[in-house]
Amino acid sequence: MAKRDTLGMVLTGLALLAVGAATFFALGYAPTERVMGDVQRIFYFHVGIAWVGGLALFVAFVSSILYLGRGESRTYDIIALSSVEIGVVFGIMVIASGMLWARPVWNTWWTWDPRLTTTAITLFIYLAYLMLRGAIDDPQRRARFAAVYAIIGFASVPVTFFATRWWNTIHPDLFSQGDFPPLASPMKVAMFVSLFAFTLVYLVLLRARARVEQAADEVSLLKQNVLSS
Repeated sequence: MAKRDTLGMVLTGLALLAVGAATFFALGYAPTERVMGDVQRIFYFHVGIAWVGGLALFVAFVSSILYLGRGESRTYDIIALSSVEIGVVFGIMVIASGMLWARPVWNTWWTWDPRLTTTAITLFIYLAYLMLRGAIDDPQRRARFAAVYAIIGFASVPVTFFATRWWNTIHPDLFSQGDFPPLASPMKVAMFVSLFAFTLVYLVLLRARARVEQAADEVSLLKQNVLSS
């Protein structure tokens, strides 16, 4: 009988409550933005999703460094792989939510704005990471190549983050408002609640995905033992 995952259940419950709270704050608590109207409420989810995408790739970056620096521990490889998979999913969600926001505000689904372009490039870089892993059969060689790739590929993440400061862009910059009006206090509260909620969602997903990968390793080991006996 499988052990009851109490911690996982608690984290999942907290994440669900936090997402519910974030939805309330985004849709019911934050005031309507005077220029964009209610469509601006996508912002609270968009920022939370983007935060998780960047966080996931940063965790993969750190895990890859630890993998190479601490004896190529399988644990760090599992964390890196799991985090990249989550980062790719959230990267797709970032682009999708951004397009839903852009259509009524910019009158187009997509524009080759520096932030949007670098986000798309980052997504393709990490899709290539997953393809690289699928193309190498030897586990240790696969993990080693993937770790090096994840470390180098992470350079695209800060480039994406600073794109709104380094180049002319129509994309708002949260940390340097420029021509964009500052967020009202209730909007800031809604944004931070959303950031917290999606961080919890990331932790739940990372833990669940890592456990699946560990279980797959155990099954593979059992098969080897059965075949060798």
